[in-house]
Amino acid sequence: MASMIRWLAAVALVGTALPGLHTVVSGEEVVTFRYSTHRGDFIQEDPAINANPPDYTKVEYGLIDSPYPTDTFNDEDNLTKWQRYTRFINYINRYYKEVNSTYKLLYLSRHGEAWHNVATSYYGSKCWDCYWSQQDGNGTTTWRDAELTPKGVAQVGESNKFWAETVPAAGIPFPGSFYVSPMARTLATANLTFGSILPVFAPTVKETLRETINQCTCAWRHPKSWIHERYPSYLFEPGFAEEDQLFTGESIESASAQSARVRRFLDDIFLNDKNTFVSVVTHGVNVGPMLEIIGHPNPKFNLTTGQSIAVLVKADKVVLNGTAAVDPPTPAEVCGVCGPV
Repeated sequence: MASMIRWLAAVALVGTALPGLHTVVSGEEVVTFRYSTHRGDFIQEDPAINANPPDYTKVEYGLIDSPYPTDTFNDEDNLTKWQRYTRFINYINRYYKEVNSTYKLLYLSRHGEAWHNVATSYYGSKCWDCYWSQQDGNGTTTWRDAELTPKGVAQVGESNKFWAETVPAAGIPFPGSFYVSPMARTLATANLTFGSILPVFAPTVKETLRETINQCTCAWRHPKSWIHERYPSYLFEPGFAEEDQLFTGESIESASAQSARVRRFLDDIFLNDKNTFVSVVTHGVNVGPMLEIIGHPNPKFNLTTGQSIAVLVKADKVVLNGTAAVDPPTPAEVCGVCGPV
């Protein structure tokens, strides 16, 4: 027991030195968190893996088979590495609950391939950004609030198989909470991944998880009623508007504003969600800032479409006098028809 206490104290000291607390400007007191990543758990923490990232469904999320202070000699042969890891997480959560800290294991997932992903590659980034992204489509393909491609559906099918078959066999903890971006591609990804596994799949739709708010019509979400008609079991966060009140098609959200938006999501779930294991279906452009905020050792991890990364996050509650300062949006570039037609 003494060795366990010394180990926990060491982890606490390391956590305070990691990034995860944002700069604030003066204002009213706000409750937020200092975030850090529990390191040494997953192979995705090594930047060398970015050139050829593994398929998470083939490597059980990349969990490294490590010894834990909670291991006992009489059960190591009977428990999977994930079962031992889960017991470890539950133990440290009980310990840190007394010092205003919480651990959550987040499954951060990117949607399957969608039509705007294909169009970006087809037209090239410059022509896509200044002209084609601002159209609803090209007469053949539509990418306004882009849907999944057949390839994207197949990618998500592999995720569904993983959660239905591999997860129970490996003892991977099933999420207790589910959150999803309001874009069509993420809504479908979440449903195709978990909808056939649970009697009622009811993730919470959150604006803070949406695509970068920019000039692309792929970032222009459908109305709330459209989402409800397609996914009647889905829940909406309080205040979720019928129409998209954030998309203008004329400006691009700044990186600092997007990071602050992602942080608001993290603050929300760590403040209000009591579940330890949490599924988040969002966009690659949000996962990067999220990894930065939590002090992940590999924030540039190459999360391709249909893939997911697991991270064990520690949150230490703090009260700050103000909120994060962010840069304003910038005007979107506009040009004439260009590229292949």
